[in-house]
Amino acid sequence: MTVAEEHEAVVRRRLAAWTGATRKLSRGPVAGTLAERLDQLAREGAEAYDLSDWTDTYGNRVVAELERRTAETLGTEAAAFFPTGTMAQQVALRCWAGRTANRTVAMHPLAHPEQWERDALSQLTGLRVVHPTQAPRMPYDSEVRALREPFGTLALELPLREAGFLLPDWDELTATVAVARERDAVVHFDGARLWECAPHFGRGLPEIAELADSVYVSFYKSLGGLSGAALAGSAEFIEETTTWRHRYGGQLFQQWPAALSALAGLDRELPRLPEYVARAKEVAEALRAGCTAAGVSWVRIQPEVPHTHQFLVWLPYDAEALTEAAVRTAEETGVALFRIWDHAGLPGIAHTEVLVEEPGLAWSTAEITAAVVDFLSRVR
Repeated sequence: MTVAEEHEAVVRRRLAAWTGATRKLSRGPVAGTLAERLDQLAREGAEAYDLSDWTDTYGNRVVAELERRTAETLGTEAAAFFPTGTMAQQVALRCWAGRTANRTVAMHPLAHPEQWERDALSQLTGLRVVHPTQAPRMPYDSEVRALREPFGTLALELPLREAGFLLPDWDELTATVAVARERDAVVHFDGARLWECAPHFGRGLPEIAELADSVYVSFYKSLGGLSGAALAGSAEFIEETTTWRHRYGGQLFQQWPAALSALAGLDRELPRLPEYVARAKEVAEALRAGCTAAGVSWVRIQPEVPHTHQFLVWLPYDAEALTEAAVRTAEETGVALFRIWDHAGLPGIAHTEVLVEEPGLAWSTAEITAAVVDFLSRVR
């Protein structure tokens, strides 16, 4: 067996274990076979859109309806669908650089374009990035004010995933945005998961989006869509971004499966996100109690009280051992409490992301605590 075949076998085993589990906290990013996902799309899509309509061609019909619904939900003049969030943000920041005549973007070093896009901002667009802070949290207004050079755009990731899905409080956010305006910069929200931020801020999505000049949102994060993203903002700005969308290769012939699943997610998941966020706080406490009951001397949950329905957990074990224990637990008991664990940069410590969705509502806190104890008993 080749290395590639061995890797594929490992992936398939994990997918089978986690998909087949009867108790879990979330659906997971890949839930089911092709046949099962097609059946789900037809079933849920029929509730969100008229399936007797024709498929889209280069972004009309169902895609256009998704753009309309997105703009309406965020309270913006317009929105444009993009096949990926990476493309959407590249286009937005490029357009703002042209409009502000400044190719410098201020953003956190843990932001998605810095961590996961292979230096695309500089390689494709010639933009450069400055960091208001190195701390694993959102930048303060004082740090944005203290930047020693002009910047055309301040990009804020809400929530900041790599730091534990962290959010500032409302006053901190508005103060930071105000400082960017004082410095004649525009504000762009990397809001891939903006949908889940409303409970923490105590504000509706239109009030949050109104702070920024442009907003990016994802449809497969938070909403459970197949793929895809959108940029939202003024009609004039969105029209410009669609030109660059075409130039970047994002004007796909047909995108109806992604658009249909996104519409279903807006109907199904968006209204339930406040419930998931509240439940995540209880799950975090239950996980902490389970580690204590299992005799684990050190555990870190970040943030201690989750800001959204996602958070990070660190444990003093090897990542491979924790991932294997998660797979074995799912195979042997049907319980999928955790999934992939990653090294945290220190020997013997690993971390994972915990996501709480509809399946996590069915567990009592006592059941979650007991599941943690059982999981830890399987760590070798």
